[in-house]
Amino acid sequence: MIGTVLAHKKTVTAVFFAVAAVCGAMSTLVHVNYDTADYLPPEAPSTQAIRVMDAEFTTAVPNTRVLVPVSGVPEALEYKARLEAVPAVSGVTWLDDAQNMGVPLEAMDTDLVETYYKDGDALFSLTVQKGEEIPAFEEIYDIIGEDGAATGQAVTAYTAQMASSGEVLHATAILVPLILAILFVATTSWAEPILFLLAIGVAILLNMGTNAFLGEVSFVTNSVSPILQLAVSLDYAIFLLHSFQDRRAETDDVAEAMRRAVKQSFPVILASALTTLFGFGALCFMQFRIGSDMGLNLMKGVALSLLCAAVLLPAVTLCFYKLIDRTRHRRLMPTFEGVGKWFLRIGGPCAVFVLLVCAPAFLAQSHNSFIYGMGALATDTRASVDTERINERFGRAIPIAILVPRGEPAKELELSEALEALPQTDSVLSYAMSVGAGIPADMTPETVREQFYSPHYARIVAYADTTDEGTLAFAHVAAVRETIASFYGGDWYAAGESVTLYDMKDVVVSDNRLVTLLSVLAIGVVLAFTFRSIALPLILLLAIESAIWVNMSFAYFVGSPLSYIGYLIISAVQLGATVDYAILTTNRYMEFRAKMPKRDAARAALGASFRSVLISAGILSLAGFTLWGTSTNGIVQALGFLVGRGALLSLAAVAFVLPTLLVWLDPLVRRTTRRAVFYKPGHEEGVSS
Repeated sequence: MIGTVLAHKKTVTAVFFAVAAVCGAMSTLVHVNYDTADYLPPEAPSTQAIRVMDAEFTTAVPNTRVLVPVSGVPEALEYKARLEAVPAVSGVTWLDDAQNMGVPLEAMDTDLVETYYKDGDALFSLTVQKGEEIPAFEEIYDIIGEDGAATGQAVTAYTAQMASSGEVLHATAILVPLILAILFVATTSWAEPILFLLAIGVAILLNMGTNAFLGEVSFVTNSVSPILQLAVSLDYAIFLLHSFQDRRAETDDVAEAMRRAVKQSFPVILASALTTLFGFGALCFMQFRIGSDMGLNLMKGVALSLLCAAVLLPAVTLCFYKLIDRTRHRRLMPTFEGVGKWFLRIGGPCAVFVLLVCAPAFLAQSHNSFIYGMGALATDTRASVDTERINERFGRAIPIAILVPRGEPAKELELSEALEALPQTDSVLSYAMSVGAGIPADMTPETVREQFYSPHYARIVAYADTTDEGTLAFAHVAAVRETIASFYGGDWYAAGESVTLYDMKDVVVSDNRLVTLLSVLAIGVVLAFTFRSIALPLILLLAIESAIWVNMSFAYFVGSPLSYIGYLIISAVQLGATVDYAILTTNRYMEFRAKMPKRDAARAALGASFRSVLISAGILSLAGFTLWGTSTNGIVQALGFLVGRGALLSLAAVAFVLPTLLVWLDPLVRRTTRRAVFYKPGHEEGVSS
């Protein structure tokens, strides 16, 4: 096949570039989903509640609070009418929905009034249609002006959507020059790094464009996938071109040199890609389906990067090899051939230290506290400032929408009063409390009636003075559910952001164990076949897993919560992306072990592989820290930081711990590895195991 590719190199290059251009255009058509609730399993209670509520009611649960300074009730009602007129707003609730406005404010219940109106500020509850956040808030902000404020789930989604595409471009604009700088220093041609990025860049465009066939991707995938694909698959291009340069020393025929380079490097590239694929593939088995969304996308990205490295890069390199030759420069990065002696000298104490901290780190990372939602908004955004202002003025009001069977107004009133009596409840909005349990629903205007009743259910909205997640919020959700069950048994539903996050916490508890187990088993099998060994996969996995446990345990020891989505994903990403470092070093160790004693082989292996490992880890770490530094989304920030720190920890594990483990466990490796050759004094070619 490679002969055909090289014979038609210009055609192959043109076809790839044309398809990449089409995919680049298609990528703009991919819908990005910012609602994490959509990725809960269909059987989750909050998912069922949302499904029933969407079928029964024309208006959804209020998801936005809007504060507007007003001169009095008439102006507040004018603002309400203007907000109701926004096409993407399906409902607006204010004081007039809970109280007859013919009654003077002074005669109304003070607590009720101050829920909606306080010292010249009116607070409205809005329902912004899902997927219409951008057009909705363009009009809402125009109506309320700079003096107004807005907060809520829809505001968070709007902020994330506005920032998402720009942040990906911003991260790319920062990362690409940094990667180029590393590659310019690490290579001996100014043109080579551009070819590296060109091949992987085409693969990224192909991956993003083909997402159109999936229908939609999550906001996490959209923000993280292009950067991670670049970082984890750039090695494929580097391996191939380095091999090409080596083969050119053997023959003057550049096509033949490339053919030999592909033949020689492809098994290494394939093994690297397979471990990464299986690491990402473990995410597809998560119950929380944002994992499968990201896992599938990254697997597709790695496969396309492998295709571009094996087909496009050889073709385009032969088109421009003269440019590579003309832009040669001296090597700017040291070879690091002597680092093995230094690393191995301190490797023993380092290995002992890591083995001692493995158990505490493992236990610590399994007892982390987590954030299940988007995380905190960036403090410099309008949404963050507005949220603080509204919370200080009116307190928090996290809505929980409750559906109970219709037809028992007195029971609805009892439930409303019981919910209102809960410590964290701020207010309750129901027909029985707002209109009156004794007034037939048929006697009220349809606009009022449809807020509370569907053909089969009555809807009650309880507002909590809590955050949307955390110990207090989740305890309140549990109390609300227990209270409803005491009145209606099992025939009821509850939905809302805090309820969704509560269910997410329950659903994903088992996901971490599953993802870790599957990724370790799958990668272990690949390593076993790669090295024809039982001991070597265990040694490699121990080295990388120890780095993962240490990475995850930091949050526990400093008392900081982790994004759970980031926590789940990093287990597979760090293992799948950085086990390549261990594979390369171990592969070189086994090569040298056939020619020299174990300690000498470990020193030589580190000297031969450290430069490549350093480049790869440096690029992945930069990618992670760039995501952390450029994103305003809490999940993406957390994931980026964990990837950046994890790459450095894996680098340290491979440099300081792995060689020492290989030396210590060399007898076990010899007994459990097939067809491996080990040096024996007096036997020049070594002795086969």
